[in-house]
Amino acid sequence: MISFLLNLVKNLFSVFLNILPLLVVVTAFQLFVIKQPFYDLAATISGLIFVLVGLFLFIQGLEIGLFPLGEKMAFQFSEKGNIWWLLIFGFAIGFSTTIAEPALIAVARKAGEIAAEANAIPHTNESITSYAFWLRVTVALSVGSAISVGVFRIVKGWPIQWFIIIGYIFVVILTAFAPKEIVGIAYDSGGVTTSTITVPLVAALGVGLATCIRGRSPIVDGFGLIAFASLTPMFFVMLYGIIIY
Repeated sequence: MISFLLNLVKNLFSVFLNILPLLVVVTAFQLFVIKQPFYDLAATISGLIFVLVGLFLFIQGLEIGLFPLGEKMAFQFSEKGNIWWLLIFGFAIGFSTTIAEPALIAVARKAGEIAAEANAIPHTNESITSYAFWLRVTVALSVGSAISVGVFRIVKGWPIQWFIIIGYIFVVILTAFAPKEIVGIAYDSGGVTTSTITVPLVAALGVGLATCIRGRSPIVDGFGLIAFASLTPMFFVMLYGIIIY
């Protein structure tokens, strides 16, 4: 019991050290650049405590639950020896985690509101909701497809850099043809996939899969799925924008 409590305190202190640079920067700018006291010091301190505890619980949850779950499921699917189940599983993980991503929900809703203000879609709540929903579906489909391709890459042992280079070439080309109203949204849609829900499961899937396949390195082959998953939404969302606008 004592060792368990000591381990919790150690992990909590580790989280505090991780956010300490952010606290130093914010405090320094508030006191020495803006030269104003904190508006509500008590609320600020209590908020920082909640952030600290929340990050601690989140990291503990990843280490205890999500990472072992993703690695174990990847190992079990690879044992079946059926690559189609692996690809379907990868797509399902990518799609489900992305469609539920809070950051994507917020970005999609804001994009719908701005599209309505620009008269790109009717200025009604139904149109904004529909726009946001299909934008989320588009991003989720692209991430699911990317994870499936990434899983196939790990199985075959193909280098990740060629997928990234070719993908960004296509993104740059499509950027020249996509409506300017959608380009920024497309790039941000790629960014929101690297968030709290998607990253842990996808990273665990890649590492677990590379670990259980002979001749694959967890370091060399296991990582890279997130980079590819962030790339494909840019391409798909710009195609979506060409259709919508």
